[in-house]
Amino acid sequence: MTKLPQFHAAKWDEPVVMAMGRPGARGQLFPSPEPEVMDAAGPAPIPAAMVRRDRPDLPEITEFEAQRHYLHLSQMTLGMMGVSLFGTCTMKYNSKTSEFATWRPELAEVHPYQHPDTLQGVLSIIHEFDTILRSLSGMDQFVFQAGGGADAAYTMTAVARAYWADRGLLGQRTEMVTTIQAHPCNPATAAAAGFRVINLPLEENGYPSLDALKAAVSDRTALIMLNNPDDMGIYNPEITEWVKAARAVGALCFYDHANFNGVMGKLSARELGFDACMFMLHKTFGAPKAGGGPAVGAYGCTADLAPYMPAPIVTRTCDVYALDEGRPKSCGKIRELWGNVPQVVKAWAWARAMGAEGIQTASDISVVANNYMDHRLGQIPGLAKSNPGNRQRRMEMTRWSLGPLHEETGIGTVEFANRMADYGIDPWWMSHEPWIVPQPFTPEAGELWSKDDIDRWIDVVAQIAKEARETPDLVRTAPHNQPIAQVKGAVFDDPAQWAMTWRAYLRKRAGAGAGAGAERGAA
Repeated sequence: MTKLPQFHAAKWDEPVVMAMGRPGARGQLFPSPEPEVMDAAGPAPIPAAMVRRDRPDLPEITEFEAQRHYLHLSQMTLGMMGVSLFGTCTMKYNSKTSEFATWRPELAEVHPYQHPDTLQGVLSIIHEFDTILRSLSGMDQFVFQAGGGADAAYTMTAVARAYWADRGLLGQRTEMVTTIQAHPCNPATAAAAGFRVINLPLEENGYPSLDALKAAVSDRTALIMLNNPDDMGIYNPEITEWVKAARAVGALCFYDHANFNGVMGKLSARELGFDACMFMLHKTFGAPKAGGGPAVGAYGCTADLAPYMPAPIVTRTCDVYALDEGRPKSCGKIRELWGNVPQVVKAWAWARAMGAEGIQTASDISVVANNYMDHRLGQIPGLAKSNPGNRQRRMEMTRWSLGPLHEETGIGTVEFANRMADYGIDPWWMSHEPWIVPQPFTPEAGELWSKDDIDRWIDVVAQIAKEARETPDLVRTAPHNQPIAQVKGAVFDDPAQWAMTWRAYLRKRAGAGAGAGAERGAA
């Protein structure tokens, strides 16, 4: 066993910034305008209608106090930069070089409504990244408008509607077929687009049978939506037969590449027969995921579906880049403008830095690391692998279960995750809802983490499993080394107890009988 990390988060008695400061304190003093500026501006440089009638309610603090305040907050939140094996959401190192690139004025200070002649550099990066994803997928065109994986799945449903409507068959093609282990955004977005969802259950090998699919598809099927490998880490070896079965009834086929990390450079959606696919740039391609965003779901499709894609499309003619808005069959915009371009630039920088060989190597490391992790986790009593009857090696992640440990000790995956934070390890990702596996957790090593990091993470799991048997209350009441203990979620169900703005905070406290002045001191 490696040495367990010793960790204790910083804890500051830090008020909200609006409750800080004192009259007269300033972070910056601005000089009066020069006489020539005032002469040019005239006697009323600001129109009377725009002049405030009262002073803004802002905290009066110095620059150093503001910096210290936000440093304290960061130490209590982001200060825990531990090992995060966040399954189904591949966590990669976010290069500071890529971050720096998006701060440059050539990107940060441009506007999407500028004339394309003044945006050639940005458009060239978008077009080049489009071609990179084409080479990885075999698709003919990509668009980066979608704001994440769910948006990209919705893009497919919107494209499918436009495709079938153009053929006069939207009234007949009303069904979408998926599996219960597909990402929830697939059935959810299909339902939002008006399709009837058919969810196939898992069978003995951990995926639905080909016979079940053939029984589900018909001339009513508009499309099938699949992710493979799935979140159990299982790759369906019959995937090409699935595509053939869907095509036999004329349905479209969409490949959700959320779990692309273990197969990138190894397979092509086009070679498997799919009509469209999507990649998550904020996962597989090294762009930051952040707290639920910013995100980009890159959507790509064949030439047959390309006329129905959201506009605009970046085109290239004789080294001149343009925005093609004139697409009469387009499904319409999925998101405003072109999407989150800085994320596209970061993903482009990652792909260029990795190169084809680096992407292949990253995929190899991801699979090897996951199988090493599976081997060690399988030696910890109380843990069980999902679909134990499936003996094939898992891909870049595996869904595990604390079911046996929970039955023995009463400690479940939520309590376990809380205790992990006490060791400076990011609490694990559990599972999409509904839980198919009891008390689930889904680690994914990817290519980022070293063997030492993976060993440390597994040793923490082993230690907490031991604690669950010997001192279960220690685990049940965790975390103990964090700035706050367990968050009581009930408070978020009562709007009277929380506020999104300082003004609302004061109004609610005043309504509860507390004075605003007293609340400033106690915030």
